[in-house]
Order: sequence, then C-alpha cells, then structure tokens
Amino acid sequence: MADLRIEKLAQVLVDYSLQIREGDLFRIRGEITAEPLIREVYRLAVRRGAFPFVDISQPTLGEIFAKEAPEASLDWVSPIDRFKVEQMTADLVIIADANTQQYAGVDPARLARVQKARRPISQRWMERSSGEDPEIRWCATLLPTNALAQDARMSLADYERFVYHAMLLDTPDPVQEWRSVSERQKRWAERLGQHDEIRVVAEDTDIRFRTKDRHWVSADGLRNFPDGEVFTGPLEESVNGHIRYTFPTVFGGREAEDVRLWFENGVVVRWEAQRGREMLSELLDMDDGARRLGEFAIGTNYSVPTFTKNILFDEKIGGTCHLALGSSIPETGGVNESALHWDMVCDLRDGGSITADGETIHENGQWKI
Repeated sequence: MADLRIEKLAQVLVDYSLQIREGDLFRIRGEITAEPLIREVYRLAVRRGAFPFVDISQPTLGEIFAKEAPEASLDWVSPIDRFKVEQMTADLVIIADANTQQYAGVDPARLARVQKARRPISQRWMERSSGEDPEIRWCATLLPTNALAQDARMSLADYERFVYHAMLLDTPDPVQEWRSVSERQKRWAERLGQHDEIRVVAEDTDIRFRTKDRHWVSADGLRNFPDGEVFTGPLEESVNGHIRYTFPTVFGGREAEDVRLWFENGVVVRWEAQRGREMLSELLDMDDGARRLGEFAIGTNYSVPTFTKNILFDEKIGGTCHLALGSSIPETGGVNESALHWDMVCDLRDGGSITADGETIHENGQWKI
C-alpha cells in the first residue's frame, strides 16, 4: 500500500506544480530510491493523457565516469540528452539520495569540467523553461531517504514529518494553501520591483547591488516543491561589499563551511572558507561567469525553520537570503553566463536587515512591507 502522503504529494505535483495535460512528453528523473513517488506521479500522468518517460540515475556510474574517464572524455556530452531537452514539455526532478557523499572522493576540477561540458544543454534547458509561457514546465522536489535524514541529523520518521510539513501537505487543502502563498509573495515581488538599490547587512556582511529594470520572480510551488522565495538577478557589475554565508554549503558531495566573499564591481576578488577553500577556488575558476552573482533571493517559507544541508529546503528558510554565484536565471533579465549556479544561504533572523533604496523592507527575518 502506498504512503498516503506520497499519493498526496504526487497529486499536488501533477495538478498544481506541473499542470500535466494531455499530450505532454513528460520526463520524470531520479534515483531508484525515488521509485515510490515516480510510480504515483507516472500513474497520474498517464491518467491525464500525458506520455511520461523515466530517467533512473545511478550515481555510482557517474562517480566512475568522473574518476576514471580519460581527460578528453570529460568534455563529451550525450546526443541523447541533447535530443531530450529539445523534445520534452514537462520535467520533474526527484531528489532521493541514497548517499549524499557519492562524489566526495572525486577531484573537484574533474567534476567542474564535467559540469562545464554540459553547459550547452543546461543553457538550452533554461531557454526552453523560462519566460511567461515556457516550452518546458518543470519542478524539483524531494522524497525523504535515510541518507537525507542523516544529513539533517534526524530520524527518518522525523525527517518525513519535517519535509511534508514544509510542503504544507499536512493542511486540509495543500493546493489552496500554495495559492495563498502565491498571492502573498506576488505582492512582495511587485513592491521590490519598484526599487533599485538593495543592501543586505548582517554579521560580517554588508553588500549592496542594483536591480533596476530586472524582474522579481515569486517562487510559489510551481518550480520547486516545497517552495517559498522571491528572487531576481542583480545588475552584473553593480555588486560591491562582502558577505559571510551562515550555513555550510554542499556541491558535488563536498562541503564548504564559513564561506566569505568580497566583491568589487560585480566580481569576487577575495574569498575565504574555514573548510573547503580548495573546492571554492576550483569552482570560482570554472569560467568567467563563476565569480559573479547570478541571483539574489529572500527565503519566505516559515514552515522550514532549520538548516538540513539540502538547498531545496535551506534556501527557502523564512528569514534568510541567498546570493548565488554563476548563471543568471533568464526570466529575471540577468545576463551572466556560467556552468555554475551555486546557492549559499545567509541567515538574517538575528539582527539582519534588507533595505531597498534606503527603506527597510526586511528586518530580523520578518517582512516590513
């Protein structure tokens, strides 16, 4: 018998987040550990008249490739993957890691090279999945596993409760709850769109940038689930100041902790990390765009109260912000290009503030508008 919470999650994903319809060519991707949710999503998609296909990933094979492939092979990209990105009309990613440290033993320079080789595919995917009427409707979600629960330092049962609460699945009508979230965030995004200079101040942080003529986007459960943020793309050369990221950040199974960045005219000119500085340096050198900000966002999901080492939740924590290095999100109007997009989170709940053209809009983790 299926877990009723998984059935409920599948229904919200199919009918609210992705709005699966007749004729959709719908990719569902995840590890074999995601099979319970894959099965329920597939079942509903078929009933809606869509044509789902499943990409099951095996991380151990990716590790073998990144470790053992000849140098020249690291630049290879599958023509099948190129074909898929041109054909699909809906795309669901299910995070269900069996081992969150799968790539911890891989040289970060080789991982960066594999990532860089896939840049044309990721760029094309972003082109087709952006805009008011995207060609690809997409969503990323998570199914609790023991590995993810261990990272969060929770039992599996406690982690499941945490995840499904963050998704608002414990409410009588989750779809209506997310529609209410959407209306609230839309007002914040519209208000922010009337401003230009944004300044963030917190412990060891004082950074400012401009957003004139950039679009603020409300993330309300359509593309990430759970969701809860408003975001934009800073003007690429306008970023000045310094930031200290509060929480550790994970990339390719490797952790960086106590990351500090200094910006001058949009470019990272100095960086420090208590742990993971070598990885940080490798990623900053990935390409010309890796040292610029591609995104600024404010977390709005107050049903996510704690850090769990999973960016799907951590970047949504109500009362935080995240400033992402690397590629811009096209619908914001940002133009930075990079194979990297790395979200790192700064906590504002204890003395932090955000001002817009000098007006305090966010203080101690709470909205003032």
